[in-house]
Amino acid sequence: MRRIVIIAVIITSLGLAYAWFSRSKPIPVVLKEVTAGKVEATLANTRAGTVEACLRTKLSTIIGGRIEFLGVKEGDKVKKGQLLLKLWNDDQQAQATLAQSQIALAGKRTDEACLVAVNAEKEAKRQAELREKGFVSPSREEAARTEAEARRASCNTAKADVAQAEAKFRATRVEQGRVALYAPFDGTVAKIVGELGEYSTPSPPGVPTPPAIDLIDDTCLYVKAPMDEVDAPKITAGQPVRITLDALPGKLLPGKVRRVAPYVSAVEKQARTVDIEVDFAQPDATGKLLVGYSADVEIILAGRENVLRIPTAAIQEGGKVLVYNVDSGKLDERQIKTGLSNWEYTEVLEGLSAGERIATSLEKDGIKAGASVVPDDKTKGK
Repeated sequence: MRRIVIIAVIITSLGLAYAWFSRSKPIPVVLKEVTAGKVEATLANTRAGTVEACLRTKLSTIIGGRIEFLGVKEGDKVKKGQLLLKLWNDDQQAQATLAQSQIALAGKRTDEACLVAVNAEKEAKRQAELREKGFVSPSREEAARTEAEARRASCNTAKADVAQAEAKFRATRVEQGRVALYAPFDGTVAKIVGELGEYSTPSPPGVPTPPAIDLIDDTCLYVKAPMDEVDAPKITAGQPVRITLDALPGKLLPGKVRRVAPYVSAVEKQARTVDIEVDFAQPDATGKLLVGYSADVEIILAGRENVLRIPTAAIQEGGKVLVYNVDSGKLDERQIKTGLSNWEYTEVLEGLSAGERIATSLEKDGIKAGASVVPDDKTKGK
């Protein structure tokens, strides 16, 4: 009998020990206290935007040819109208010289023809006076008048030859413009394709040929960013924007929507987007920025101060959150009503009170309504 009692006690102790050690342990969970603060409704770009120059042009000559003059190098500052590049054009210069000589020759012929015309007109006038006095016959007067008119026509023809020669010279100047590149505005030479003596090929429409010179004006910059097409109706020019750059981590730059594209971009294998352009509100305070920097924009649609807010990531499907019950040490599911929201915070209109704590580490296994949890000590006080 004594042995039976001892065995029973041992079995009971083992069972209790197994139950104790096999029981489910509370899950460490990150809790966030419901507090008051600022909440904004915002929109963010779907893909990284880009810092662009207000003025940028990719210059190419109209015709191809060998580079004879290259007056700049990459990084140079240039002025509007400055000659940047010129192709070999000795043949065009020869045509221009020929045209100039033709202008001079036509001018001399004009002087000669018009001088003869003046003398012929004087002779016709004298013959008319003699005819009135009866000293010459009518036929003589008629012949003098006809000669004067013919000489005047020759003078006018010579003047037309001068105009034609000048037009031909201007045409050669136009041809020379086809082989030269001039700066259309003050800017910086970003890139040059080609070296002195190399053959430069123009960039015809539809053919991705690199331009000879890429010129940018980096004194005026803006951000171009793609926004999801469903957000486009909410965006208007003038809305405030926060700009962040990968090159300037942790720095927020204020901006303003300048333009919303009037069409939707449909890129293969990507979501349909609408491009927007954003100006820097304080361009002098941004510091030196490079064209091509990646940038993100956050458009501020509306904002409220001193409202109850919780992390947006803590909200489950259907507008529910898991509230930590201090008495039971478990999570209670609660339905809430939300207001303004962004990727970071969501305004709480109903369902929570200030000071309550909700679970934010929803990605952990076992985190659900009724789960026994313990506040994660590593996040205490956060």
